[in-house]
Amino acid sequence: MFCALLYKKANSVSERFSIADLAREFGVTARALRFYEDQGLIAPERDGQTRIYSPADKARVAWILRGRRVGFSLAEIAEMLDLYNLDDSRSAQRRVTIEKCRSRLSQLEDQRLDIEKTIVELSAFISLLDELIAHPDREAQARARFHDAVGDNGIGPAKIQNSEQHFSRSSSEMHPSD
Repeated sequence: MFCALLYKKANSVSERFSIADLAREFGVTARALRFYEDQGLIAPERDGQTRIYSPADKARVAWILRGRRVGFSLAEIAEMLDLYNLDDSRSAQRRVTIEKCRSRLSQLEDQRLDIEKTIVELSAFISLLDELIAHPDREAQARARFHDAVGDNGIGPAKIQNSEQHFSRSSSEMHPSD
């Protein structure tokens, strides 16, 4: 307890942070900070068993969390952080970071397009099923609207019919007495 009180006083004077301070400030667990330390991403000083974080460690944690939030791997984050120590006014770090950010942005844009296509297809499929439940006699019209909604990249009426024929053939092959 006495050591903790001394540390708190020293902390306020010399810009040092405890693991609890950083965990609270960044909304992460102490376990997460220890994990980042185990991965070599941060290297706090030690006073016995107590970890003492510097402003540089705090900045690195901010970088780590920002990188994780946008989808970078810990290896990518480590690469960008390691470039900070080069004596080139951080230009290498900035170039690599820009390159990685552009690549990640491109991946996210591709994922967004895939998600948008999936949403259109699922919405059309739900509409098809809703219509078939409400009006089973309008199956051909419902399938046509579904095909119009999803286009050639979706299942499409011909593919649905082929699937149904395949499944009914498979069933009859499995149950020849039917």
